[in-house]
Amino acid sequence: MKIIAVGMNYARHNEELGHTEENREPVIFLKPDSAILRDGKPFFLPDFSQEVHYETEVVVHICRLGKHIAPRFASRYYDAVTVGIDFTARDLQCRFRELGHPWELSKGFDNSAAIGEFVPLSSAGGDVQNLNFRLDIDGQTVQQGCTADMLFRVDEIIAYVSRFMTLKMGDLLFTGTPAGVGPVSIGQHLQGYLGERKLLDFYVR
Repeated sequence: MKIIAVGMNYARHNEELGHTEENREPVIFLKPDSAILRDGKPFFLPDFSQEVHYETEVVVHICRLGKHIAPRFASRYYDAVTVGIDFTARDLQCRFRELGHPWELSKGFDNSAAIGEFVPLSSAGGDVQNLNFRLDIDGQTVQQGCTADMLFRVDEIIAYVSRFMTLKMGDLLFTGTPAGVGPVSIGQHLQGYLGERKLLDFYVR
């Protein structure tokens, strides 16, 4: 399986990071399967970064094999959703960007893709473009968003990505983060919600 992630897919998040250019196509990057963190296991802060940020996202589960998928058929290729966190070593990312180097290492390190319990899309309301989600840290809401605010819709992203690579059953799509990203520290308790349903729950160690 592979983890496909979308960068800069919410306008206010782009503003908070200083991205002013309008993207004409989705910004895509990959994480390896070793990045998966699931089942409520703790996230251990890596020793190579002094500034690891949470980025809360809706994650879509791919359920069919597909290539060159037309947008009008894309909804057939996913069946479940959850809340996830794209952990980012922000200090490394900034340094790599300044040097003009690829920044996969700042995104793809071990356990950098936390995912919660998947639920059928039908039980989450049925409309992947109308999902409210949020992250609480130590009981306080620190980030919240709605998939209606995406710059590129899920079906558009699936169609775009499938031009370049075959989607397979079990692949995961991280759909982008809204404004409100920030650093994590040891001892914090992170809980992710889809609507009022808690799907993600773990600690930082």
